[in-house]
Amino acid sequence: MIRSAPLVKGIINNRFHVIILGTQSSDEDLELPLYGLSTILKATKSFSINNKLGEGGFGPVYKGVLENGKEIAVKRLAKTSTQGLHQFKNEVISISRLQHRNLVKLLGCCVEGAEVMLIYEYMPNKGLDSFVSDETPMELIDWPTRYNIIIGIARGLLYLHQNSRLRIIHRDLKISNILLDKDMDPKISDFGTARAFGGTQTEAKTNKVVGTYGYLAPEYAGNGIFSIKSDVYSFGVVVLEIVSGLKNREFVHKEHCNNLTGHAWVLHNEDRSLELVAKCLGESSNVSQVLRSIHVALLCAQRHPEDRPTMTSVILMLESEGQLPSPKEPGFYVGKATQDTTKSSSLDKLWSNNDLSIIVLNGR
Repeated sequence: MIRSAPLVKGIINNRFHVIILGTQSSDEDLELPLYGLSTILKATKSFSINNKLGEGGFGPVYKGVLENGKEIAVKRLAKTSTQGLHQFKNEVISISRLQHRNLVKLLGCCVEGAEVMLIYEYMPNKGLDSFVSDETPMELIDWPTRYNIIIGIARGLLYLHQNSRLRIIHRDLKISNILLDKDMDPKISDFGTARAFGGTQTEAKTNKVVGTYGYLAPEYAGNGIFSIKSDVYSFGVVVLEIVSGLKNREFVHKEHCNNLTGHAWVLHNEDRSLELVAKCLGESSNVSQVLRSIHVALLCAQRHPEDRPTMTSVILMLESEGQLPSPKEPGFYVGKATQDTTKSSSLDKLWSNNDLSIIVLNGR
């Protein structure tokens, strides 16, 4: 039996037996299929740089091919990672028992010597960010595909917030954490910073804010308060990025200095929302669906969490044709601001402008 706090682990019948100590509800006793290190080394060609898919807070991710031809993605704990073991714990707790077509599937793990790895299903179309970051690939995603991606993400979040065994708050929803399978169906990934709620708990406060610039809800970025509504805010930003082909964290309007969310708000108020739509879509898009998606995204990105809809309401609004409520001012809007808007917009200065998940320690 190998022991390393805060998790105790051992191997039983070729399965990885994990006992997570000190979780919010009760101690978790989980099992995962175990992959040998030699199998992973062979599958990834000894972690060849040519097989590297990317890197996050947990460590690098590699593509692998097993002897039976099955393609896998191997998330390897970086030896220099200060958050790796904590993220490993969160990944195991959050996703090992979750089953939904819009969540990436955890196949097992490898724990051998100093190596700690998680094995996932491989997504051949990689992350949604690879399509949003460059003009040419984004042209390959027509409106029906984009709309399918939006609906799929919404359904995945609904499962996490309401239909899974525990209520899961992702806390780092962004386009790079949306993976696309061979059919371009979306799957939410990277649960290293997720939090699980049991019972009737719906909100928590932390001194350690984790997430990514441009996607964090104001109440979470400023006060460390997170809930299902902070995920809803992130979803709203993601939808605007899918519709426009632009990144919220990179976009700054040359006239009013707003980010993508603020710019969408300005256009909405002037009945010019179609100007936000990616030019490559032309007139082939479904105008009604596009306008409804932008409207719902703005409802999700409202400044105050109590004003934002639940994911149940989001899906109903996206898939229906009924009248929608008017959105209120979004978070981090820097146009003609109210007093608390000015205060919130100053929070942008807290963040570094990069694609990586970040952690901010708020002094108390």
